Amino acid sequence: MNTFLITLIVVGMVIAAMAIGVMFGRKPIAGSCGGLGAMGQDCEFGCKKPCTKRQARIDAQNAEQQH
Repeated sequence: MNTFLITLIVVGMVIAAMAIGVMFGRKPIAGSCGGLGAMGQDCEFGCKKPCTKRQARIDAQNAEQQH
């Protein structure tokens, strides 16, 4: 029973800490600099139609390569 209570208290403190972080508007967790882009993958799941931000980056890269 003691283990359950300790676990419940620890989980409750973690949830409270996350709630406080949200209330203070801290920066959300961000991805790393690597990922699939570093491995040469164009899209995460081989998508055929990238989002507008990705399409803008692709267009900019293509324009740089042509000049």
